[in-house]
Amino acid sequence: MAQIKPTVPQYRHLMSTSAFPAFVAGFGAGKTEAAVLRSAIGLLSNPGSNRGFYEPTYDLIRMIAWPRFEQIFTQLGVPYRLAKSPVNQIEVPGYGNIIFRSMDNPHRIVGYEHGDADIDELDTLPPDDAAQVWRQVLARNRQKKANGSKNTIGVSTTPEGFRFVYEMWGKQQNQDYELITAATYSNPYLPDGYIKSLEDAYPPQLLKAYLEGQFVNLTSGTVYASFSRTAHDSNEEVRKGEAILVGCDFNVTKQCAVVYVRRNGEQFHAVEEFVDMYDTPEMIRILKERFPDNKITVYPDASGAARKTVNASISDIALLEQAGFEIRANKTNPRVRDRVNATNSAFSHGKLYVNTRKCSTLSAAFEQLAYDKNGEPDKKSGKDHITDAGTYPVAFEMPILKPIAHIPIKFSM
Repeated sequence: MAQIKPTVPQYRHLMSTSAFPAFVAGFGAGKTEAAVLRSAIGLLSNPGSNRGFYEPTYDLIRMIAWPRFEQIFTQLGVPYRLAKSPVNQIEVPGYGNIIFRSMDNPHRIVGYEHGDADIDELDTLPPDDAAQVWRQVLARNRQKKANGSKNTIGVSTTPEGFRFVYEMWGKQQNQDYELITAATYSNPYLPDGYIKSLEDAYPPQLLKAYLEGQFVNLTSGTVYASFSRTAHDSNEEVRKGEAILVGCDFNVTKQCAVVYVRRNGEQFHAVEEFVDMYDTPEMIRILKERFPDNKITVYPDASGAARKTVNASISDIALLEQAGFEIRANKTNPRVRDRVNATNSAFSHGKLYVNTRKCSTLSAAFEQLAYDKNGEPDKKSGKDHITDAGTYPVAFEMPILKPIAHIPIKFSM
């Protein structure tokens, strides 16, 4: 039979005797592999009881979890059956089932039980949601195991600041809650250049978390901490006939737009702003009057495909399209955190600048927008409308694409 060769931190997670071990690690350190290995080996070691396996979304279950479980069982020569919708489980004859559930709706974590469980990327959820998922999984984790061993739940996650995992594992001293940390460097199977690509992609304040696997305060100070009014000031203006890029945020009487131009190929310069517009028709009129000779590409709030800032049957994005503007938007908005990270990274790597004289509201908002008590940009301040408009183009054109390292689970014969 093939032998599995985990990394040293992965091995600690697999062999932990604690009730609730947490594997907290940087990108590429093998978090999901550790969770999958713990689940698969745990099932084979405790025949007669089921296991739960939890991912943030069903897409991650289908695209990440299932293929890795199939690889392990195939390499180990263990017969299995993948039963997809509606049961969403892997059945291993003679041992039990691994039940897969998404964490995007904690209220649906009901109606079944297991003896052990593993939760992947728990800290990517808002703290209150993560706490509710944890309680729901604990409630499911009550199946009596044939060998009489205790019920356990393993967690594997990237540290996302001082959130739920820090409160439960990093802060309190409880022997049931074991914290196992791993830096990206701990994985000897990473491809050449992977760590360098992380260093090039992320702003410095995130590398301690995403490269070293450390808990760091990701919500201290201002949201756009990489912005400097001096270092990122621009004297650029719109030139006649050039293409312009416009980010817009839909809000009745508070509609905002930020105009960008490209320079030197990949640099974005915010050169004009429009604030407190009444609705989308007014924004269209202003843009057409102000830039009659420029091709206009709009990067809107993706929710505008359904929203209407006017009393009509046509959506805001449809209005923009009818006005002749090119639209660039995904079906859904990126996570706020991803958009913030992309913007801070663009500032840090010399790809984003602001004409602070023509974009005074945007500049002040980049300087002043803070986090609320839940670690999200403070919407009560009113400074989020202009920064939302200003960051939609950045997130679309300069997203942080986490380097993909397909790191197969290592086996030896």
